[in-house]
Amino acid sequence: MTIMRPIAELAADLAAGRTTSRELTEAALARIADPAGEGAAAFMTVHAEAARAAADASDRLRGHGVVPSPLGGIPVSIKDLFDEQGQVTRAGSVALADAPPAATDAPIVARLRAAGAVIVGRTNMVEFAFSGVGLNPHYGTPAAPFERAANRRVPGGSSSGAAVSVTDGMAAVAIGSDTGGSVRIPSAFCGLAGLKPTASRVPTAGAFPLSTTLDSIGPLAPTLACCAVTDAVMAGLDPTVPEAVPLAGLRFGLPRNIVREGIEPVVADIFDAALQRLSKGGARIEEFDFDELNEIPVANAKGGFAVAEAWALHRARIADRGDRFDPRVRVRIERGAGMDAADYIDLLHIRADINRRAEARTARFDAVVMPTCVLLPPPIANFADDGYYGRTNLLILRNTSFGNFLDRCSVSIPATPAGGPPVGFCLVGPHGGDHRLLAVGQAVEAALAA
Repeated sequence: MTIMRPIAELAADLAAGRTTSRELTEAALARIADPAGEGAAAFMTVHAEAARAAADASDRLRGHGVVPSPLGGIPVSIKDLFDEQGQVTRAGSVALADAPPAATDAPIVARLRAAGAVIVGRTNMVEFAFSGVGLNPHYGTPAAPFERAANRRVPGGSSSGAAVSVTDGMAAVAIGSDTGGSVRIPSAFCGLAGLKPTASRVPTAGAFPLSTTLDSIGPLAPTLACCAVTDAVMAGLDPTVPEAVPLAGLRFGLPRNIVREGIEPVVADIFDAALQRLSKGGARIEEFDFDELNEIPVANAKGGFAVAEAWALHRARIADRGDRFDPRVRVRIERGAGMDAADYIDLLHIRADINRRAEARTARFDAVVMPTCVLLPPPIANFADDGYYGRTNLLILRNTSFGNFLDRCSVSIPATPAGGPPVGFCLVGPHGGDHRLLAVGQAVEAALAA
């Protein structure tokens, strides 16, 4: 049995009695435990017995007509960033391995449980969520599904294990975090849909922070409809899927500047073909100069919010046990020592000004579109070189990080049908326009899948 299917299909099978939550959960756990698979690298902790108990409880409730949400009985993985009562939140780091267990569930975990989700385990991640590549020298790195047999490639980060848990049938949906692209990048590299909501939409309490300014929590799943249901549960809203809008007449803005710089030819070809499919479906695609995007790297020249806020959080820990950090993560955090309070306050004002002007410039579009990443997932072996790692990490993060700085909702969907090279198609909506973006995104998703 495979659970790499849309949540709606799994829920229909449960409702019709064609399967049970216990059967879905056992299938997920079997995939995690397969010694020939990626489970050992994708998961930090497996909740095998607790998941079986939750699945059995879900089946008993369903037998009495009680189904709390479309996630009822569905296996879900959560990133090792979120508090679970009784579990240590390591955030992918050995520096936190001896931390006390969490006293309570994070709000999003509590909401998932209340919705009937079966949490199968905690997924691996980049240490402290501070990279878009997906490598973890402490706990291993799961490989992206693309060409895995011939050439192990990075899964994207920081929600690396989250993406692989879904592609490999170890969970039906995964919960990740996104501070600069950490949901959308692994979704793109692994052929999934991913949602970064407007940051204030989903509570971040009980999530180990990278940047309290930029952090957001979102799902990775086979389809945007799966993302929509899961996002609604975590946001405390009615778990319904916005109806897709007609593609014809939608207006998309395509930045002329920066978002295609450094693009690999195969990614460019696939992205252009996706644009052509949307145009043939009646969408209007308008190239425009998105000048504010050029200002964001300048604003972040000293490191930006993530560096400053991570340094404030970790500086005492680095002084006490810095030798336990991934050196590549530590060096990025330590850049924050070069930012002072005036730099940070300046950045707050600059961001507000950029965001105000960017909102006005893009108001006429239903969404701004760009490649999620301009590269295919590179081979893991390439990252042995620190220089390559630094350059490539910045390139991988560049496009997605715009959505976080601008505090907008954003989705990544596959630009190629299943089996093709993994290229993500990114749509960026307005601040607070999550519901509308999911409706628009489903129209694009259907056109590209066809």
